[in-house]
Amino acid sequence: MKITDIKYAVIGENPVIRITTDEGIDGIGGAERSRNEPFFGPQIEYYKNMIVGLDPTDVERVLLRIRRTGGFKPWGSGVSAIEIALWDIAGKALGAPIYKLMGGKIRDKVQVYNGGYRKPVAGYQPEDFAASAKYMKELPQNFSIVKQGVAFHGSPTLKDMPDFHYGEYIADEKYGNRGVMTEKGFNITVDSVIAMKEVLGPDVGLALDCGPGMTASDTLRLAKALEPYHLMWLEDTITGDYTPYVHPEYFLQVTPYTSTPIHTGEQVYLRHGFKDLIEQHAVDVVGPDPMDVGGISELKWICEFADLHNIQMAPHGTADGIIGVAALTQVSAAMPDNFLAFELPLVSPDWWYDIFEGSEALKVTDSHITVPDAPGLGITFRAEEAKRYLSEEHAGFFDD
Repeated sequence: MKITDIKYAVIGENPVIRITTDEGIDGIGGAERSRNEPFFGPQIEYYKNMIVGLDPTDVERVLLRIRRTGGFKPWGSGVSAIEIALWDIAGKALGAPIYKLMGGKIRDKVQVYNGGYRKPVAGYQPEDFAASAKYMKELPQNFSIVKQGVAFHGSPTLKDMPDFHYGEYIADEKYGNRGVMTEKGFNITVDSVIAMKEVLGPDVGLALDCGPGMTASDTLRLAKALEPYHLMWLEDTITGDYTPYVHPEYFLQVTPYTSTPIHTGEQVYLRHGFKDLIEQHAVDVVGPDPMDVGGISELKWICEFADLHNIQMAPHGTADGIIGVAALTQVSAAMPDNFLAFELPLVSPDWWYDIFEGSEALKVTDSHITVPDAPGLGITFRAEEAKRYLSEEHAGFFDD
């Protein structure tokens, strides 16, 4: 079997790819929704000539051609999409789900958490955050863990509260704000978390997306203040989204001194970016995104390495779409026991379920997805349905 082409398109808000082969088997992959699209298309074009003609079922051999040219988010998205599509082809060629190719499943159902199915917080008062928590708690998926953005992670506290921190607010979707929180800003953040916990109670875990942008001292102060509330984790406080470095030494000023778990990793590319974080026990939880870290086999390797160091795994995925749900479900089925839950990618609008065969099997019941046994990712395009959502520029996406 040989790769004949890689095709790229944007469907809805999600960049997607198809790798085609001379045996008529294709594989699909994708990237985070459209804010990464300007970076993604050129990457795919760049990689095409490196891998056309290779056997797609030799996944590692293909990746050796391109892996070294990726980088921290968003520059790892092209490699990641190709890797996922290669595993999809390999599974289809063998008539097996991807989890079978990764050692077999440890669990029949995988737990997910809610980091994206939420309404915008209406204001920056604690009661506004409580209302958001109530909405998430009452969703029909019955999520066992929910995550809310606070502090520097796009929260209304940062955007709308006067004197939240010692700095000027920057309107930047790539999370460009950083600095020291004022006492007022710190206190209202703590009060907002307490208000959410009062709504959620002991049955629903609460994780907080906090940055990047916090200082180590503010992170430690916040983690200590919230110790009585049994949070799942504080995520990306110091570095994180679109930060092209990790700095485990900063996290080491926090993690050993609090019982509140500290989490990071969604922007990190490849296992090499996690080596110091894990070996130095700089965090308690790692959260690679399969569409940025280098793909799903890379994600599994990091999970196993973390397990050797008693560090938990909670993969990121909120913007990865239905392809992300399928990929995360397959790899999470085969992860070791340090796997907690993956962040359920948003599938919106609902017509995404109409354009993929097998997608209905990926819906959530009681915060879990039953692992499907269909070959590859377990989903395939309904081409005629999907063509309705292609732009003229990408009209040939389904042509072979």
